[in-house]
Amino acid sequence: MLDLTSDVADLTAALVDIRSESGDEKVLADRVERALADLPHLEVLRDGDAVVARTGLGRPRRVVIAGHLDTVPVVDNLPSHVDGGRLYGCGTSDMKAGVAVQLKLAALAAEPVHDVTYVFYDNEEVDASRNGLRRLAAHSPEWLAGDFAILMEPTGGVIEGGCQGTMRVRVTVRGTRAHSARSWMGENAIHGAGAVLDVLRAHTPREPEVEGLRFHEGLNAVFVEGGVAGNVIPDECVVTVNYRFAPDLSVAEAEAYLRGLFDGYEVEVTDAAAPARPGLDDPSAAAFVASVGGGRARAKLGWTDVSRFSELGVPAVNYGPGDPTLAHTRDEYADIAKIREAEERMLGWLTGER
Repeated sequence: MLDLTSDVADLTAALVDIRSESGDEKVLADRVERALADLPHLEVLRDGDAVVARTGLGRPRRVVIAGHLDTVPVVDNLPSHVDGGRLYGCGTSDMKAGVAVQLKLAALAAEPVHDVTYVFYDNEEVDASRNGLRRLAAHSPEWLAGDFAILMEPTGGVIEGGCQGTMRVRVTVRGTRAHSARSWMGENAIHGAGAVLDVLRAHTPREPEVEGLRFHEGLNAVFVEGGVAGNVIPDECVVTVNYRFAPDLSVAEAEAYLRGLFDGYEVEVTDAAAPARPGLDDPSAAAFVASVGGGRARAKLGWTDVSRFSELGVPAVNYGPGDPTLAHTRDEYADIAKIREAEERMLGWLTGER
């Protein structure tokens, strides 16, 4: 059983020690569900290995606090252990420290100033088709409804507004196949791909300001595929490009930008996810930034599930005690002081004491 009366750092360790790699979250989801079911002020829903709990106090506004239960594969970094004020173990930073804070809030904030929905979902670390938040949005969208959402992703205790969009495209360069002994009779597609790489090398990333936050885009080659045999001039080379774009662009606008940049080449979109605008002018978001973030917020340079809330019409931010630079590493850890700080700040905000 998970002890929701224990110190938040001890609760984090208990969560970390329940192995929950993507697709194997059932044991942890069972224990989260059982712990929440014991709280009389919450209504609980189970959907696969996602658990949702909510208050029904009739408050004028509702906030959603969400976090994922899964981790990347364990790599000799379980069980957890404490060393010098740090809690080490798989998933400590991304994002069981944040999940522990959620659980403490669910237990301690029986009379919050807003109605609250707590979402604990599965399969965030794998392909989007398996994402538990996406499944909940399809099966029970009313359980994700709210005026403002907080995703407990690791941010180092700094509020990060919105998120970037991401798009992957395959840029195909054509040539003419020939015997390598008579290369002048062909046209080498791999050589031709140099022009695509030149575009990327010369590219200056945009740094637009969106609703007061400065984003920094990225455009990079992530794969190069080409070649037929050791004695053949290749007639095709494909450069896969990843574009991380600011939330002042839509997916369609990002695609149009890439097609213009690689005009004359075949461009195929293989993957895309929409960005999310910061939405910090929302009254609940502004109050959260003032109370929890000390009036400070920065842009999220990456894609997170705040995008899914944005698609549902719910402005959302990222805030969590974990360190994003430690996510998915062998030596992943979370600072115990930051976990306790996140609990204290969020509890004060939810209860109106901050």
